[in-house]
Amino acid sequence: MEAGGAQRDQASATRWQSLATWRVLNTDFGDGQAFFAKWLAWQQDAQRPRMLHYVAFCPSPVAAAVLIDRCGNNPERQALARTLAAQWFGLVAGFHRFLLADGHVCLTLCVGQAMHLLRQQQFRADSVLLWCNPDDRPDALDPLSLWSVKALARCCRRGTSLRAIQAQPTDLPMLRSHLKQCGFAVTAETALTNGAAQYQLEAVFDPPWTLKASRQPASTDALPIQRCAVIGAGLAGASVAAALARRGWQVWVLDQAATAAAGASGLPVGLVLPHVSPDDCHLSRLSRAGVRMMLQQARWHLQTGQQWAPSGVLERQIGGTPQLPAPWSDAGKDWSRPGNNALIDPAAEALTPGIWHASGAWIKPAELVNAWLATPGVHFLGNAGVGSLQHAAGVWQLLDESGVVLCTAERVVLANACGARDLLKSLASDEPDLAVRLQHLPATQGMRGLLSWAWHTEAVDPALAFPPFPVNGAGSLISKIPLGDRSGWFTGSSYQPENQLERSDTDNHDRNFAHLQQLVPTLARALAPVFASTAINTWKGSRCVSTDRMPLVGPLDAGPQPSLWICAAMGSRGLSFSVLCAELLAARMGAEPLPVEASLAAALDALRG
Repeated sequence: MEAGGAQRDQASATRWQSLATWRVLNTDFGDGQAFFAKWLAWQQDAQRPRMLHYVAFCPSPVAAAVLIDRCGNNPERQALARTLAAQWFGLVAGFHRFLLADGHVCLTLCVGQAMHLLRQQQFRADSVLLWCNPDDRPDALDPLSLWSVKALARCCRRGTSLRAIQAQPTDLPMLRSHLKQCGFAVTAETALTNGAAQYQLEAVFDPPWTLKASRQPASTDALPIQRCAVIGAGLAGASVAAALARRGWQVWVLDQAATAAAGASGLPVGLVLPHVSPDDCHLSRLSRAGVRMMLQQARWHLQTGQQWAPSGVLERQIGGTPQLPAPWSDAGKDWSRPGNNALIDPAAEALTPGIWHASGAWIKPAELVNAWLATPGVHFLGNAGVGSLQHAAGVWQLLDESGVVLCTAERVVLANACGARDLLKSLASDEPDLAVRLQHLPATQGMRGLLSWAWHTEAVDPALAFPPFPVNGAGSLISKIPLGDRSGWFTGSSYQPENQLERSDTDNHDRNFAHLQQLVPTLARALAPVFASTAINTWKGSRCVSTDRMPLVGPLDAGPQPSLWICAAMGSRGLSFSVLCAELLAARMGAEPLPVEASLAAALDALRG
């Protein structure tokens, strides 16, 4: 669908000039043409806002090919449509965030019943495109319902422009009445000459009453784009730094180690795949959203085949499931050529040996961390252990253990895993209000992990024993990972609370081998001599987990302009959660549309306890 064409988008675009962010709400994405028109207008404007957020409802997405076909002979739109079509998969019910134009154009596609999706929004749009009775679909928003228009007004600020497209002239009086009752002032009404019998109403949200500040109580005012200090240079900290820098912030990332990714994010290789549950729980839905965004980042920043690969991942449900067939085939499926366009959803392809995640991937986390830290506007400070924080006159000072100031900034994000707890405890001892708020912060603890790995060698590698893709379940197996001019295989890792006496490396290798026996029995038998020899190597790290196993994301101090934030406790799912959590934090800082439903975002709120 498209109303008015590119000229109208370009004419109205002058209102966004000199602004940091522009937020559009479209009640029916349709075939994407209105979105491509807005994207193109943004692309062609030298004074465009740094960020364009486009939130669109979609009861049922069209096929990827339709996005391109409906562009006709417009090569500029076709190019945009192909970019989106490459990511157009896994569009089950819920929110789907597409990061486009190097992350400066954010499409949030909301699939499902429009009224429900509208209630899950927590932002105020700058412009609204309202489609009246699009194709008479029951899941679409019905503007002839007063409750629908009231819900739409909740997502508007004073001055929000609205364009309504109505096919039935007899319905215009009711639409005008609903808009006026909900605070919109109709400014123009015209008949469109685009080959369809359509009428357009233009209006501005400008109610003659005082707006309540509690219309969206969970949202904060947009913070001014200034300086931000991020403590911790792992996946959590680097992803936050990159997300803020794309929005124009100057970000300093501090780490006690000399180099980035020195902790758990230094894992040699990890897996990206969604969590699957029978009831599609919060963890499943959040990990699905996070995987989509992580795959986008990997494609932008990493070298395929060397630093990451969209290999697909076979997930085994250990316990009572049949052994994996050999040589890696099932019902005629060609495992040597796993596809990469299957759905990332709770109904991922179920097979005799387990669940096949065609969009799963392996990634070298440290490579991604370093790519994020290379984002313009990000400055890394190594050997910069933060011992304390001081806040005065609206500015934070980050000091080392001897009291030397390392960095100053208006905002601070704690992304240093379990180390955040000690800093907060020290800070709260002098700030009673913060101490009270931190009572709602879920507890965290460190979980040690040991990864067993070895080089691929002709002497010990059975030709058909290693699967051509990673296998996951009660540990994982990732093979044929390039390491310089050689390649290695990795399995594990172990899981032990830091408050327990640390197990020996030999004990942890034995546990990893036991998991491998369950995961891939034939391969485990072939590798038994490697585990019993000095050829087995060790990588160790510690993850930070919260009591409910969900990350902690959001502000820690009170007020409309919070300055102390946290993004931590991603456990073993840093690769699945880091981009999502960074986008969520940046959205809350900038009063932007959330990347997931408000009810899901609440599950990650730092002070949810």
